[in-house]
Amino acid sequence: MSELLVEIIMGSKSDWPKMVEAEHFLDSLGVPYEMVVASAHRDPEGLLKTIRSAEERGVEVFIAGAGMAAHLPGFVASRTSLPVIGVPLVVGGLGGLDALLSMVQMPSGVPVATVTLDGAKNAALLAARILSLKHPNVRKKLLEHHDRMTKGD
Repeated sequence: MSELLVEIIMGSKSDWPKMVEAEHFLDSLGVPYEMVVASAHRDPEGLLKTIRSAEERGVEVFIAGAGMAAHLPGFVASRTSLPVIGVPLVVGGLGGLDALLSMVQMPSGVPVATVTLDGAKNAALLAARILSLKHPNVRKKLLEHHDRMTKGD
C-alpha cells in the first residue's frame, strides 16, 4: 500500500507520547498514515484545511486526540463524512473522565467512535478494522495479528 489511509490528529506535540501507540500499531500492520499536530483552538483554519483536503489525499479514517481539548474529535467529525475515532486522553485532575464523557456525548449527527482512555492503540485497531472492509491486504494483516494474539505471542 502506498496511499494514505489514516490521519492521526493531535492537538499539540505534548499529546505525541500517548498518540504514538496508534503509529506503532499501524506500522505493525503496514497501514499508511500521517500524524498531524492541529489545534481546533489555536489554529482552527489550519485544522479545517487538513480536514477538507483529507479525501483527496487518500484519508479514509481519522484518529483524533488532544489533552485538555476533548472536543477535537467532534470538531473533525462535524466537518467530514469519514469515520472519526476519538482517543480520550488522561490529562488533569479528573483522570480522563471529562474527555471520555465529552466524546461519548456528541450531538446528533456528529458521530465519534470512542475508545478507552489513552487508547491510541485500540483506535488504530478500530481504524484497521474499518479499512479491512475495503482493503483485503489490511484484513489479511489483521487476521495474522489476531492469530498471534490467540497464540499468546
